[in-house]
Amino acid sequence: MKKLYFLITLFTATASFGQELLVNGDFETWTDPTTPTSYELIQSVEQESTEVHTGTFAAKHTGGTSKISQTVTGITAGTSYTISLWYKIDGAFGDGTDARIWSYWKAGSSNISDNANELRGPNNAYFDANGNQWTEYTVTLTAPATADTFYFEVRTYGSAVVYWDDFSVFQESTAVPTLGVTSPNDGDNVAGPDVNVELSVQNFVVANGTGDGHIHYTVDGGSVVMKYDTDPILLTGLSTGEHTIDLQLVDNSHMPLATPVIATTTFNVYEVQALPHTESFDYTAGETIAEQDAWTNYFSGDDALVETGSLTYPGITAAGNSMSFDGSGADPVVDYTPTNAGKIYASFMLQVTALDAAAADGYFAVLRTDSGSYESRLWITPTGATTYRVGISNGGTLTQIVPTDLNVGDTAFIVFNYDIDNDTVSAWVNPVLGGVEPAADATEASGSTGNTFSQFLIRQDSATETPFIVMDELRIATTWSEASLTTQEFNTTANFNIYPNPTNTGFVNITTKANTAVNVTVYDILGKQVLSKTLNNNTLDVTSLTTGVYILKLNQNGTSTTKRLIVE
Repeated sequence: MKKLYFLITLFTATASFGQELLVNGDFETWTDPTTPTSYELIQSVEQESTEVHTGTFAAKHTGGTSKISQTVTGITAGTSYTISLWYKIDGAFGDGTDARIWSYWKAGSSNISDNANELRGPNNAYFDANGNQWTEYTVTLTAPATADTFYFEVRTYGSAVVYWDDFSVFQESTAVPTLGVTSPNDGDNVAGPDVNVELSVQNFVVANGTGDGHIHYTVDGGSVVMKYDTDPILLTGLSTGEHTIDLQLVDNSHMPLATPVIATTTFNVYEVQALPHTESFDYTAGETIAEQDAWTNYFSGDDALVETGSLTYPGITAAGNSMSFDGSGADPVVDYTPTNAGKIYASFMLQVTALDAAAADGYFAVLRTDSGSYESRLWITPTGATTYRVGISNGGTLTQIVPTDLNVGDTAFIVFNYDIDNDTVSAWVNPVLGGVEPAADATEASGSTGNTFSQFLIRQDSATETPFIVMDELRIATTWSEASLTTQEFNTTANFNIYPNPTNTGFVNITTKANTAVNVTVYDILGKQVLSKTLNNNTLDVTSLTTGVYILKLNQNGTSTTKRLIVE
């Protein structure tokens, strides 16, 4: 399954004149029949003289994974660019994965915002069979604040034969007002509850009565807010889930311009979990994992689900329910406190309930960096119709396998990690709970350095690579003792319940399943500690807090989590 990333969508006003920046976009100049001039990454490309859109030649991709790219220089941050191309796909494969655009805004050698600024084609981000007709794809974007180049690449997959012609990266005139949102991009996942919305305004002086006009904006269709500068907009107290901000330039009489200039972006807010983080999946059975506050879906497809009941393993007493997933689909992610030193661990109970008839090696759990890299991947490798082994790798190929067969239907306790200081990945299968970290069952060195880890990801790749899996009592931690919990620690895992929330009563109740004290630290939205208490009676006095949004850090018996509190 090829994974999809998010399409950046920025709306701008454009003029009808400007400057072409991409060189040899019409493919009329070739060094030889397989090498069009001015392009960098040239893979399985042929000069085509029959199937052309205009001129004498086009470029032909003949299947497999074929690529052609060019780095476009002279990009000006905040300026609008229209990217366009013509394509023709020979055949009607109908699988939605014939070809795609794979491009980035760049600052120097760095891709801006990792994959979030990739330019994608139509039809769910891929170009698909189009009846053997020349078809144009075009979109106008605003260059982000630090962009100085644009990397433009097209790819062809599988058995598709694709003809490309008339590529263009056209700098639009900035003689008319433009408005864009440079961050967050459309479809971005953003840590909440507070989000900065960064703007780009060109050829329009934003001021209070002394300029060309100002900005009107709404959040989630709410009331209109008037903005008299171009500073970032700080949105506070956003709930988890999807939010949309709509903006428009208006004149000094609050009226839209003769040619409306608007911008909009829709983004998804997620919670960042404090470490150590315990997930007992104490949610309603049948709900999707992505519906829960701690989780966010990456990509698209079938959802991982909350499964009725818990797994059992000697020495571990689980709480809540469990989660199940299989085959291809969305990849649920939990974000935790970014960690750039020491070790980061993930542990859980694992039960493979069935293997596909043509089961193949596949990774299903990932420790992911803040740049989006999959640096520690946990694999399942089948050894028979009803047996499998667990493996570990730092890349996309399984390299290290634990030499112990596990049976379909049995429950195992799995730990894997990334040692940030020494750049190694390791895995343990059914280790002794608690105690001192034993030698790993499988380990290997990583070629990556200087990583910051911030996400745990479940990967649903395909029916053959992702078997039917139930996972329970997920633990993300920075020490072995926290990751390999003892029975007592699992028994006292806190499922914190906070009510009333919002509160206007001067107090809030904090309850758990364990009858022990809860340490509560309260922070305002700027991260300043404003209250710290140890509760023995479940009631927190908040009369000293003013109206607003606060973050509670809760700790009980070594289990920590963060919650949002609204005081009215």
